[in-house]
Amino acid sequence: MPWKESRKVDERMKFISRYLDGETVTDLCKVFEISRKTAYKFIERFSELGTDGLHDAKRGPKTIPHKTNPSVEKLIIKLRTLRPTWGPKKIKARLEKLNPNINIPAASTIGEILNRNNIEVNLQKRRKRSILNPYTPLTESLAPNDVWCIDFKGQFRMGNKRYCYPLTVTDHKSRYLLGCEALPSTKRMGVVETFERVFTDFGLPKVILSDNGTPFASHGVGRLSRLSVWFLRLGINPEQIEPGHPEQNGRHERMHRTLKAETIRPAGKNLLQQQEKFDEFMDIYNNERPHEALKMGTPNEHYQKSKIIFNNNIQEINYDLCDDIRKVSSIGRIRIPGDSMNSCFLGTALEGEKVGLTMNKDASWEVRFMSKSLGQIIKIGHSYKLI
Repeated sequence: MPWKESRKVDERMKFISRYLDGETVTDLCKVFEISRKTAYKFIERFSELGTDGLHDAKRGPKTIPHKTNPSVEKLIIKLRTLRPTWGPKKIKARLEKLNPNINIPAASTIGEILNRNNIEVNLQKRRKRSILNPYTPLTESLAPNDVWCIDFKGQFRMGNKRYCYPLTVTDHKSRYLLGCEALPSTKRMGVVETFERVFTDFGLPKVILSDNGTPFASHGVGRLSRLSVWFLRLGINPEQIEPGHPEQNGRHERMHRTLKAETIRPAGKNLLQQQEKFDEFMDIYNNERPHEALKMGTPNEHYQKSKIIFNNNIQEINYDLCDDIRKVSSIGRIRIPGDSMNSCFLGTALEGEKVGLTMNKDASWEVRFMSKSLGQIIKIGHSYKLI
């Protein structure tokens, strides 16, 4: 039947991925058992809305008589921005006092308005993670080395019954496979050594795109890990796809399917033999295997090494526009300016690094690491929290 009911969006994403890889609409309609009208509808939606266009269109009333006036919503959001620790009840009371002639909605409606605008309502929940949405729109690759994609291909057992964890690196624009390393674990040091070799051979990209797993990201502030902090210090911007959305790294996932089919069935007897299989695969994938999305060319015909040379020189951090600079301690904390008796936890990923602080009008502190905003430090009782 058309679009497997349990995973409609995933099926549509597979359809779009194969279409972008060059397969014809006629052939894809037969594979997915859909009409050409349906096919072109989702192709058009995807071109206009991205992955959001692959969801079923919402069916609801075109007008909502009791909907809050947009001007009132602006007042609510403006006040919440000015008073980020206030809840819906306080916002309602204050707006009613400031605007006695305006009908201010119920506190529950104010909460819905804040949530709809990606503004957390419950302060207790906000303390668990950064107020900032770390999943910003992903960088578009317009040329080779704009974006590199990285991931661990799922681990598998080799002939000696031990696990292999393949670390893969591709250039998003050209599909060039920059690295495929057979590692015994996902520990950071082995990953760093792999990237040092790849950076030495190909230079540095502008952006590295990964999923949210270790060691690429963490659940800490700004989703930073020690590895992503190293990337930032090298001048590389780390980005993560949204959880549950592997299609945002679809080109890399597609390469993984080919890698699995050609190098893991069967697997090598040990890491050395498996690496030989990976090396052979890389040579064929980059130099021989035609790619439909590249008009049957090979990745090697479309890739050029980066002009940014890797020499492992860590970039200096400039906080000239910040009011204060603090060094993160070995336990991930910084001292609060003007309050030497108190500190705030930022995370051990930033151990030894310097962060910039800028005071806001409400006496909170905006915290930055290099160009990355980490959130705001506010005082709650006698302690300080990053939100």
